[in-house]
Amino acid sequence: MAVTPGTTKRGMLRRIDRNHYLYIAVIVAVAAGAILGLAAPEFAKTLDPVGKGFVALIKMMIAPVIFCTIVIGVGSIAKAATVGKIGGLAIGYFLIMSTFALGIGLVVGNLLHPGTGLNIATSTYQAVGEPVSGTDFILGIIPATLFSSFTSGSILQVLLVALLVGFALQGLGEKGTSILEAVKKLQALVFRILSMVLWLAPIGAFGAIAAVVGNTGAGALLSLATLLVGFYITCAVFIIVILGTMLRLVTGVNIFSLMKYLGREYLLIVGTSSSEAALPRLISKMEHLGVSKSVVGITVPTGYSFNLDGTAIYLTMASLFIANAMGKPLEIGAQIGLLAFMIIASKGAAGVTGAGLATLAGGLQTYRPDLVNGVGVIVGIDRFMSEARAVTNFTGNAVATLLIGRWTRQIDTAQVRAVLSGERPYQESMLADTDGHGTDTVPTTAAITVIVEGPERESVKNR
Repeated sequence: MAVTPGTTKRGMLRRIDRNHYLYIAVIVAVAAGAILGLAAPEFAKTLDPVGKGFVALIKMMIAPVIFCTIVIGVGSIAKAATVGKIGGLAIGYFLIMSTFALGIGLVVGNLLHPGTGLNIATSTYQAVGEPVSGTDFILGIIPATLFSSFTSGSILQVLLVALLVGFALQGLGEKGTSILEAVKKLQALVFRILSMVLWLAPIGAFGAIAAVVGNTGAGALLSLATLLVGFYITCAVFIIVILGTMLRLVTGVNIFSLMKYLGREYLLIVGTSSSEAALPRLISKMEHLGVSKSVVGITVPTGYSFNLDGTAIYLTMASLFIANAMGKPLEIGAQIGLLAFMIIASKGAAGVTGAGLATLAGGLQTYRPDLVNGVGVIVGIDRFMSEARAVTNFTGNAVATLLIGRWTRQIDTAQVRAVLSGERPYQESMLADTDGHGTDTVPTTAAITVIVEGPERESVKNR
């Protein structure tokens, strides 16, 4: 990967500053909205359209986000699998773990019942559609034309077209490379627009929280706090118990030792609310830890699109919260259908802060369109949840790299022990040494583009 250390560092610092401003603005907006809702509930209710307007902007981005991530994702799976044992193990592991994480989110959500008793549907948000089922549901997946799926409002139609395009590009082979690159450029544009929309999050959060608190009182704040705390605890348990146990059993490494080694990356992630900012550093550090360049070069970039454990937990728990809060809980059948959709749609959702929010809206739009307006309530705490999502995603990919290295016997266990014990500390100058690593074994279609904000914006491809 061609990286200019000075430029990248300046860009990342600028990105941290910009995201900190947005983060602080959301915190202030949520607090102000809650205070207004308690102090002047009648006036606060009139701010409902502000929250709905922000949700409408998010809904506007659902179709292009889903289309681009699925098309690129299908191509990445095919290419990554062709590198043999490493790619096959990585893809298999990612699919199993992300599905498992989605399942955990559903289990915890059903145990906590977040949002129950809030009843925001009767006061703030009105239904925008009815649940679909049976024959109409199946036939509704097929769009009238290839392009009408983008204007019909049906995310399942977009999903079907995206899958068809993705598999068609696979069949074209080298001829489809230029088209796939064009889709990647389109994705960069879509995510740029999404990032612009997210700068309106403080306004949307203020209106949504004020209206909800004005209608329901302090109960809304308590319910949101329950979801937030439950999500953080779930992510912590997933990292320590699930990932920690697997790491110990397979490699003998303690999860806390690994997290201590990656401490600086966690600070960067918390500052940006995205694990993308730490991608180049993770590649460099995992190579220094003793994992072969081929394993790191395949597992880490692919994992950033397909191994999104924190995002998976968030999607299911947030969906259950919205359904309960609107007094329309999801039945088991609908939960399973939502999980199946999220397994596909969540791939690539970590590319930009806020893509998870769009994916959440897309899932609800698909199975329960009457719930999608409830996303406005989540906006108020989504920024708080983003850190836990990013940290969980990042830790999952670090653990996956060690596991794949062990399973393929491409890991230096002596180096692992020496590095984690502090005998061979990581030097910052090593980041530049990852330039061009693994170019003979790593599929170029698995490249992940990190967009660094600022005038010196550049695309850094880790192959």
